[in-house]
Amino acid sequence: MSSVCEQPGLHSIEQATAALVQLLARPTQSHRLPLHRAAGQVLAGDVYARHDVPLWDNSAMDGYALNTADLPATGGRLPLAGCQAAGDAIRSLPAGHCLQIFTGAALPPGANCVVPQEDCQPDAGGVTFGSVRTGQNIRRQGEESRSGQLLLSKGTRLRAQEVGLLASQGYAEVEVTRALRIGIISSGNELRDPGSPLEPGQIFDSNGHLLASLLQGWGLEVHQYPRLRDDLTDTLQLLTRAAAEQDILISSGGVSVGEADYLKTAVGQLGRINLWRVAIQPGKPLAFGMVGSIPWIGLPGNPGASLITTLIIARPALLAAQGQAHTSAQVLPVTADFQWQKTSTRTRYLQARLQACDGRLTAQLHPQQSSAMLANCCWADGMVVIPAQHSIQQGDSVPFITYQALLSAH
Repeated sequence: MSSVCEQPGLHSIEQATAALVQLLARPTQSHRLPLHRAAGQVLAGDVYARHDVPLWDNSAMDGYALNTADLPATGGRLPLAGCQAAGDAIRSLPAGHCLQIFTGAALPPGANCVVPQEDCQPDAGGVTFGSVRTGQNIRRQGEESRSGQLLLSKGTRLRAQEVGLLASQGYAEVEVTRALRIGIISSGNELRDPGSPLEPGQIFDSNGHLLASLLQGWGLEVHQYPRLRDDLTDTLQLLTRAAAEQDILISSGGVSVGEADYLKTAVGQLGRINLWRVAIQPGKPLAFGMVGSIPWIGLPGNPGASLITTLIIARPALLAAQGQAHTSAQVLPVTADFQWQKTSTRTRYLQARLQACDGRLTAQLHPQQSSAMLANCCWADGMVVIPAQHSIQQGDSVPFITYQALLSAH
């Protein structure tokens, strides 16, 4: 059933991302979660305000509530009629008097102004005021939201502030999309689990742990399968099992030219390969397709390349597959504190660190840009993006994507 894409050359990053978004697109399932577990989840539908916020006019300050008509323009003294605290029953303001009031307390009917306590001179039976202004220090009913107003849109990834907003409207539960189940498969005879003894020619499996950490941070449910040996029968069996248990499969290794081709061969036998080889550096061997009815993403084996292709191409598709509306990471213009003359036919992603210099952000490159490394990625704040066939001169403006933005699901 193999139907490897016939397009000659390399696929652009934009083509690959769009194709992967389409491959992963399918109706999302949803469930209700209590609000205290909703952070990081994606709203399955629009949410509307249940009531006005604030529910009533209230004080923005600790001070004194009064009616400005009871004072001359230059101020004066008013007798004190009592106190209004947050949570108290709402009391009316007697004409010609003032009420002590605290932040958040309901504005007494008849009052049209709150004067901060530091601008007042209280005495035994009253308070002396300077000049006052109608409407000052009052939070008006509904100034934040009105009952029935759209509060949050479908596809919103809930942060702490959205959770707090939902709580302010009395929501105890919220309908969110179900986390997708992702099966992670590391491929290669040379791989061993961290903590195991290494024989000559063996290395620890870093990609499996790297990918699990990334995907869990994006709200996905992760299952790591046993390491896949370079054997076609084993590969077919593991892919068949994983496809029956997961929503999406992600493997690392076994997709480059010259590698033992059991993984791509097995995917082709069980389904199809939709796309292979992308104009990105590092990460050219990226592939994806279907194992039966389950999408499969094949990442390069080099850890740096695996990280970059996941962040740049897989991330937006995986977030969209969860129903998230906004999936792009912000790109910042920064000043190059380096020269780069190695033009390439592929878009380059270079590990870089930001520094503030004379009021602007500059990017410095790590001296080693090997895709086999992760130490340079740990050193970096993010990546400078160099389009194909471009060189960079010192002082040029270059696009920069922070790891903070890419590692976040927001």
